[in-house]
Amino acid sequence: MPTAPTIRTAAVAALLLASVVPAWVLPGATPSGRASDCRGRRIDSWSADSRHTAEFARYGDDNTRVDDWTGGDGTHSVRLPDGRTLWLFSDTFLDRIQAPPNPRGEQHRWRTADSGGVPLLRHNSAVLMSRSGRLERTLTGGTTTAPGPYFPDPPGGWRWPVRASVEPRSPGAPEKVVRVLLWRRAPGTGPWIFGLPLGTEVATLSLPGLRLEGLTEAVGRTAADPGRRVLYGAAAVRDAGWTYVFGGDDPPSSPASSAYVARAPVGRLADRGSWRFWDGAHWQRRAGRAAPVLRAGGPRGVGSSFTVVRDGAAWLLFTMDTGGGGAAGLRTITTYWSCSPHGPWRGPNGSLTPPRPQAADPQHVAVYNPQIHPEFTTNGEFLLSYDINWLGPPGIPADARLNGDVELYRPRFLRVRTGAPGGDGGR
Repeated sequence: MPTAPTIRTAAVAALLLASVVPAWVLPGATPSGRASDCRGRRIDSWSADSRHTAEFARYGDDNTRVDDWTGGDGTHSVRLPDGRTLWLFSDTFLDRIQAPPNPRGEQHRWRTADSGGVPLLRHNSAVLMSRSGRLERTLTGGTTTAPGPYFPDPPGGWRWPVRASVEPRSPGAPEKVVRVLLWRRAPGTGPWIFGLPLGTEVATLSLPGLRLEGLTEAVGRTAADPGRRVLYGAAAVRDAGWTYVFGGDDPPSSPASSAYVARAPVGRLADRGSWRFWDGAHWQRRAGRAAPVLRAGGPRGVGSSFTVVRDGAAWLLFTMDTGGGGAAGLRTITTYWSCSPHGPWRGPNGSLTPPRPQAADPQHVAVYNPQIHPEFTTNGEFLLSYDINWLGPPGIPADARLNGDVELYRPRFLRVRTGAPGGDGGR
């Protein structure tokens, strides 16, 4: 079991160590929809969204309770029918925030357990935001004296929540529930020090109470080789009666992953038999026959976490620039676009290098997991979050640095405006 929050694949860690990538091929799928309605999209401009960044800092620093969220990664959100927003996090710190200076003498707020010891790590949590945009409550499991993950750890492993969707309990039913896609992982060694990929699950939460009703497996082990297993849920987009669920593989020798897509009828995300997988030409039942819709290699590929959103008639994918060379995969966000979920995906298009918190060792401060939160779109601008982490030299645990400066393990937010890519859709 990991002892500190981490960027969660060996592929990402490899960005610091290697840049071996295979050849890249565009899939030959025919785009859906009318070509006249679909135009290429890319990042056009951006600005910092101080409101959301400050709200998570305010909530995290508030010691009114010490069993609530003080930092986390894997930032995802879903708007609930009553106007509240449910924020989902993977590895999460709770506990107490101390005023500066920290033990290193730096002017940073820092984290301890309520007893003054080392804070514990929970594998996931959920945070409720009011209709007015104020964070109010953290949802965890366990007990009040020993809070645990909201989505309980399975034997010998853990669960990380990714995308979520509000849908009918069954197709056409008036009752709504929240379906949360989960990545299930287990401890690993060697290239799998950040977790061995096992499968994709779906949790069902009641509304409005958000009680965890149950967990079902949606996609099991798609391959014997862990590097070829696809975890679904990096993105989920509803379109024309379907929920399209995007995922990626986890090659240990490459900083880039390939992207895949599956779909299920709205109301059927928790029904394993209703999932269909794109095999390069058709939607079919067998997950093991899925083909990449965006294959990694050369200057292209996606990070272990990416996001997809509808932008007019186009589909727009945001990811870390894993093919950009050097440290781009831990610094720079880029985009791809398509006229259908199964491609062809064109790009990468443009780049965005978001601000990072100040640190004495900025070369070790990483950016990852860009996520669009479409429910917060205003004036044609998307709200985009990104996670921050500290990746020191190999073998040095991150605990002390992350707990010594709480800004190194909290999401930050931008407002992003998109526009048409120039030229042939490349950079």
